[in-house]
Amino acid sequence: MDTSKHTVISTQEMPIVTIPNAANLASALDFFSAVRDLGEPVVHTFNGAMETYVINDPEMIRQIFVTKQGHFIKGRGLQEIRPLVGNGVLTSEKTEHKTQRAMMQPHFNMAHIGTYTDKMVEMTLQTMDHWQEGEVRDTTDDMMEITMDIITHTMFGTSVKEFIEEIRESMHVALTKFSARVREPHKLTAADEASMRQAVVTLNTVIAKIIEDRRQHPQEGSRDLLSILLRTGMSDEELRDQVMTIFLAGHETTANTLAWTWYLLSQHPEVEQKLWHELDTVLGGRPATYEDYNKLTYTHLIIQESMRLYPAAWVVGRTVDEDVQIGNYQFSKGQNVSMSQWAMHRNPAYYDRPDAFLPERFDGDLLKRIPSYAYFPFGGGPRVCIGNNFALLEAALVLATVGQRYKLVLEDADQLEPEPLITLRPKNLRMRVVKR
Repeated sequence: MDTSKHTVISTQEMPIVTIPNAANLASALDFFSAVRDLGEPVVHTFNGAMETYVINDPEMIRQIFVTKQGHFIKGRGLQEIRPLVGNGVLTSEKTEHKTQRAMMQPHFNMAHIGTYTDKMVEMTLQTMDHWQEGEVRDTTDDMMEITMDIITHTMFGTSVKEFIEEIRESMHVALTKFSARVREPHKLTAADEASMRQAVVTLNTVIAKIIEDRRQHPQEGSRDLLSILLRTGMSDEELRDQVMTIFLAGHETTANTLAWTWYLLSQHPEVEQKLWHELDTVLGGRPATYEDYNKLTYTHLIIQESMRLYPAAWVVGRTVDEDVQIGNYQFSKGQNVSMSQWAMHRNPAYYDRPDAFLPERFDGDLLKRIPSYAYFPFGGGPRVCIGNNFALLEAALVLATVGQRYKLVLEDADQLEPEPLITLRPKNLRMRVVKR
């Protein structure tokens, strides 16, 4: 990108850089990388159809997430997907969000989610039972199936396997079209809008089935999240919004993290060998248990590094709700700010060889040496991802369970590409299943 023609505007004695041709960049990921490389803490851009201020300074990100988070609401991206997820814990604001989060948080602490370990392993093994030696599979789809099974069994006490193809197609349509609505709404056709509405209808049908199934078959004393929500007396709409939020956010992001991890392992046999050694040493061929979780130290390093290079949440947006000063900048109500994990996690100011896959970089005090928001795969502050502990436990157990049995070999490497939708998906990730 040619940055020689940018315009500098003085704001409180610090420059804001405007990139007139930002919308012409081929990829949203390239856009945020190029903006970062300008070396400015704040860059004023027109990213597609939206004017936004891209924040490249970790301390300013910390203020937006933590100390001055009350001045912001969720950004346009999440506001646009309300027709899909409703007004659940992901999109609700202010007092309503605090109330929802307080109600749901106990179901996501480690003591509680640790009880799901056996179910996570069981669901992974069941999916693998259908794999055949030597076949080439879509690894992203496989990881989606595993994490979908896990979230529905652990949180809702049911299964949606009979709807798997409908869900998969509707999810892709919804995420693709809603992402387009945020970036290039002028390009959406009537057919696009119709397919988006149909995708939401299909997913609503699945969610209604999950809720009705539990109503028809209540389990006395059950501790799954849906049983608790049903006992609160929520309206059908409120139930739908919370269940849809947990269902979508609870499987999509972790599935993407796992898919990217398999890709990275396939390209780095030395890391793969270290993973196998740890799995063989710690597990000895038996299924993983909760007691093994903290012993799988190298497995955790791999996941941390995978989330650095390919963060499922690759950009976070906020809209200013009350005028606020962040650092040396004054932001006004209605302005948009964007913070990209993709760009920050690959910033050479904080990471040696930032584009290299080096799990060992996290084996030490790296996270104490770099600014706290130079690495934020789960966001931060009061709105940090409520399921972060669930996701880390799940990713480690799935990686360990599959890795004990199979090596996944990348096919058609030239077809693979990142797909930055609402989450960062690997597109065309075809891998051959090979028994270890």
